[in-house]
Amino acid sequence: MSYEASAHEAQMKILRHLLLSPSAGFAELQKKTGLTSDHANFHIKKLVEVGYMQKDGSDKYTLTRIGKEYANRMDTDDNVIEKQPKISVALIVENDEGKFLAQQRLKQPYYGFWGRPTGKIRWGETMEEAAARELMEETGLTAELSVAGFYHKMDYDRESGDLLEDKIFVLIYGKNHQGELIVDDEGHHNEWLSDDEMATKDKVFQSVPEITELARVGNANFMEHKYEYDNDEY
Repeated sequence: MSYEASAHEAQMKILRHLLLSPSAGFAELQKKTGLTSDHANFHIKKLVEVGYMQKDGSDKYTLTRIGKEYANRMDTDDNVIEKQPKISVALIVENDEGKFLAQQRLKQPYYGFWGRPTGKIRWGETMEEAAARELMEETGLTAELSVAGFYHKMDYDRESGDLLEDKIFVLIYGKNHQGELIVDDEGHHNEWLSDDEMATKDKVFQSVPEITELARVGNANFMEHKYEYDNDEY
């Protein structure tokens, strides 16, 4: 897990100042924190240690590349790092019989739910590269893959109304698959199922019919939907 400077108010003030300035000296940064010299020095050294800041040739501090990326996520009004939706691929792979690749999730959260294979897009990956990697890792298959649409899915706790998950899925349609399907692996179970067969399962993500149809049509459409889950479902 990466270091979260947001746990320390003084460190967020330092990062905010450098976000809005090309560089700053120690006294300038100390003043922004409102701390004693020793305490300010502790937080500055910590930010240097984790790689968010560095000293330049004029003995001033600047943000490093990763420091810029981290600080740029900041809400500069409240000095907090903003949460952002996760971006993942959802694989809608169809075989010659008109059945789609289905995956039962056997890990938390949403244990036992059926849906489509999904996975996070890694830093620097194209959407289709992420889809090919996830398809191989999750199922052992390769396929002809193409971007078919986009889906924004927000999951809420039914009782409290709290937002549980916020994800943007790149819908990837796959055909002409090759390889031997990995049926059971750690954390999931895979099958080829028709739409009717999928509908008979006890727990199915409500988004499955929508993303399947979006991918089947394949016009790079976009859909956004909110869902609610009970505590024992999440």
